[in-house]
Amino acid sequence: MDFGFSDEQREIKSTAHDFLASRFTPERVRELAESGSPYDEGLWSEIRELGWPGIAIAEEHGGQGLGIVEAVILAEEMGYALAPSPWLENLCAGLLIAAAGSGEQRERWLSGIASGEPRGAAALTPPGGEDVVGAAEGAAVLVLNDGAGARLVEAGAAELERLDLVDATRAYHRVAAAGGDPLPGDASRAADAAVVLLAAELVGVAQRALDMAVAYAKERQQFGRPIGAYQAVSHRLANMLWEVEEARSLAYYAAWCADDEPGSLALAASMAKARASDAACAVTHDAIQTFGGIGFTWEHDIHFFLKRAWVSAQLLGSARQHRDRVATLAGLGEPA
Repeated sequence: MDFGFSDEQREIKSTAHDFLASRFTPERVRELAESGSPYDEGLWSEIRELGWPGIAIAEEHGGQGLGIVEAVILAEEMGYALAPSPWLENLCAGLLIAAAGSGEQRERWLSGIASGEPRGAAALTPPGGEDVVGAAEGAAVLVLNDGAGARLVEAGAAELERLDLVDATRAYHRVAAAGGDPLPGDASRAADAAVVLLAAELVGVAQRALDMAVAYAKERQQFGRPIGAYQAVSHRLANMLWEVEEARSLAYYAAWCADDEPGSLALAASMAKARASDAACAVTHDAIQTFGGIGFTWEHDIHFFLKRAWVSAQLLGSARQHRDRVATLAGLGEPA
């Protein structure tokens, strides 16, 4: 079995990495986060021109017709750049409509979502929690959780309350909306695909925090030696690497299941989200410890990664909720 990327997938990753590094520099991410309005329409237009909003939406609806693996590649790079962008929420809305929408609903909304204009936004909500949507402002349609299904609500029919969460690199909103247009089909696989995309983004956040910590450990010296030469630091960095690689393996396995073995997707998605949530929180925390005192200051960028990890770890189910789901799906009995 070939576990590597295809030539096309490697090109997607390379292009995404270079583009996001040039557009979402640390200075630009900080500027957007501190502005209170983290989404830049000019940057979103450039993302639209690359075709990323519709990467996993069928060509008949104006998308690229690629798979969840390709979307996960982008999600990881988005997390690595900590890109303030409505890309994830827009794509998740498209996946839900494509999977569970009626022909009329697909015809009305998917071409816009695939092009990014007009875009959609899906709720990134803990199970049993209130609908919380990132990138709700400016979206034409919201896809909200509604028990076992989902419903479409046009933006003008919803009340949005901006939430002041610790992560300033996304705009989060509590959504209140009566009625709406139910999606008649089964949205469960698309919902699990959204879980996988969020897990991949968390992997990217963790990888960037690790890379920042490694670079600092090579440069910062104490007693005439780089701090990375000391076991206390090198062992921490090695453990951070293990956290990232295990989470990445599970995320890409889940993405493969979404494309090629959908019967295993639910279990794989929960495994990936649980591990990625734990890994991102642990790695960003340990990165701050590696930086020492400077890592605790507002002036250093590492806190933005920690805060994204904290919030995203709770969205679409916490690590504990997904471990409970894994136990149930694996036939280990109901969680205590």
